[in-house]
Amino acid sequence: MIKKIAHIGVAVKNLDEAVKFYKENLHLEIKGIEEVEEQKVKVAFIPVGESNIELLQSTDPEGPIAKFIEKRGEGIQHLALEVDRIEEKLEELKKRGVQLIDEKPRIGAHRIKIAFLHPRSTGGVLLELCERHG
Repeated sequence: MIKKIAHIGVAVKNLDEAVKFYKENLHLEIKGIEEVEEQKVKVAFIPVGESNIELLQSTDPEGPIAKFIEKRGEGIQHLALEVDRIEEKLEELKKRGVQLIDEKPRIGAHRIKIAFLHPRSTGGVLLELCERHG
């Protein structure tokens, strides 16, 4: 079951400048900043209602966020949906012919399980499924 929009991922060149904009101009609070080595990103979470804006800065010029910015510029990179039982959801989607980037979940920010669906199967949107612990 899809529970809610967990976050909207926004690729940025400079995390400090982006955080400053959201804090000073929109008066939003930063929930936390962390580096996710496996994903080659540094991320900032900004709660907005029941969802978050996730600012992503690449920590590696060959990382996926750096490549995204190089190809498309800064902006919305993905939409994350919170789900129950991510492994079962991935199996279901695979059986339906959805192209998966991740056939098995990996660990993302906040140590939650995540998996991506290919934009070719989702109408051009990179979708991330995520499952929170407990």
